[in-house]
Amino acid sequence: MKGLPVLHVLILGGTTEARALAGLLHGRPELRVTTSLAGRVARPVPPPGEVRIGGFGGVTGLADWLREHRVDALIDATHPFAEIISFNAARAATADHVPLLALRRPSWVPAEGDDWHPVGSLDEAAEALPGLGARRVFLTTGRTGLAAFAGLDDVWFLARSVDPPEPPHPARMKPLLDRGPFTLDGERKLLRRHKIDVVVTKDSGGAATAPKLAAAREAGLPVVVVRRPAMPAGVAVVSTADEAAAWLEQLSVRLGE
Repeated sequence: MKGLPVLHVLILGGTTEARALAGLLHGRPELRVTTSLAGRVARPVPPPGEVRIGGFGGVTGLADWLREHRVDALIDATHPFAEIISFNAARAATADHVPLLALRRPSWVPAEGDDWHPVGSLDEAAEALPGLGARRVFLTTGRTGLAAFAGLDDVWFLARSVDPPEPPHPARMKPLLDRGPFTLDGERKLLRRHKIDVVVTKDSGGAATAPKLAAAREAGLPVVVVRRPAMPAGVAVVSTADEAAAWLEQLSVRLGE
């Protein structure tokens, strides 16, 4: 490939890792970097460089966008639970023969003293709560999917999310609008103030929201952890922005040969 930019990189973003990668790549003359945000958060933290907001219209729409904008490399740095876009990215990249990399923060790992209850879905998380004697639950699964808990009329929920939740959701629920990173001291105080007896979370990984797990461990609280969905088969995965940048450098060398 001759001239600049050598590579047009599309980052499917919305995560801390995506912003970090865009920051690493921004300003490099051999790259054109576009970050795509789904638009589900009202006030997203913008990454450096070009930004597009909104969906693509499924596999076909994404494949069309890759062709029309001459994308040379696709990096899926979406949330670990953004299952649909990850599978769409894999299919679109295959259809257009665009190299694809997934950037995923590592899963959380239980530590000594943790009382974790892994489940496969939000529905299973809701089903697990009565057996744990839950009365006051700290729900940290985001504003979507609250319908899974709507039938638990005997349980009070503190539901934390960046944007206000929309119905259907539990009748006995207090929204808590906040954005990480969170501190261990802050999470300790929150659990005590609201007399929480069970924590429900997705295995999002990362340090920004991990303090709730340490606070729950200290308080001896059970934590219902929703496991991550499976990744598309055959997609290369790295766990840091530096590793993704190194992958791009290797790809640039190959394409330039």
